[in-house]
Amino acid sequence: MQYRQHNQPGCGGCLLIIMLILLVIGGGSAVGDFISLIFFTGIMGAVLLGAAFFGFSWYVRKRVADYEATQSESHNQFVFLLVNILVHIAKSDGHFTKTELVTMTNFFQYSLNYNQDQMYWVKQLIKEARDTEQNFEELLTNFRHTFAYEPRLILLELIYQILYTKDPVLDQNLKQARKIAAFLQINEYDQRTIEAKFRYGRQGGTAGAAISEEQYYAVLGLKAGADFVVIKKAYRKLSMQYHPDKVAHLGDEFKAVAEEKMKEINAAYDFFEKKFNGR
Repeated sequence: MQYRQHNQPGCGGCLLIIMLILLVIGGGSAVGDFISLIFFTGIMGAVLLGAAFFGFSWYVRKRVADYEATQSESHNQFVFLLVNILVHIAKSDGHFTKTELVTMTNFFQYSLNYNQDQMYWVKQLIKEARDTEQNFEELLTNFRHTFAYEPRLILLELIYQILYTKDPVLDQNLKQARKIAAFLQINEYDQRTIEAKFRYGRQGGTAGAAISEEQYYAVLGLKAGADFVVIKKAYRKLSMQYHPDKVAHLGDEFKAVAEEKMKEINAAYDFFEKKFNGR
């Protein structure tokens, strides 16, 4: 028999005891007044709670509207389509779980460093996307027609980033990401570069572990063993595609994604330059 900690005692009979005392002291009228007070207090509490709820809802809507007004149309459209595409991927199995919601909000809060106003906005977009049935192909077509090649790469980068927050990553989700890349007319080389980066990143073990040569090849979209001429060509191509200025119109957070990608590309190139040229 194990020790069980005792719970704090409740007060199930307190109200009855109070009413009996009032009945003895003041009679039936005192009990009636007490019941009326409880009833009135309950109504007032409900009114105040309702007012607080609607007041907070108004406050959130205002903050969202104020934030949207400060952003470019390209930025707002990019995030709108990004959220809807991510929600559609999450709903592809017929469910949108609380875990998937937390994963998505954490992605915006911690990976994109969204502040409170931005999170109010994103949560509203997620709710609207969950409650609306949109044609996935139409969403992707809209994105492809609205944005150039470089923003499409950023979208695919973010899709893989959120997919790889799950463990394990489902094959059906990876297949869906590849189909999205093909629909957005992203060439196979660029798609493989992005997927390989996250795959090797997952296999790389604990944070802070040394990056392997194979991972550096993957960052550049190359198979192990490529010579320096091929490496240099891949580096120049990726440097042009992920230059932060090409996505600056999407907002600071997506420019930061491109800057982070450039750091990875530069680190890979520096590794191979030292290896082949001894610099």
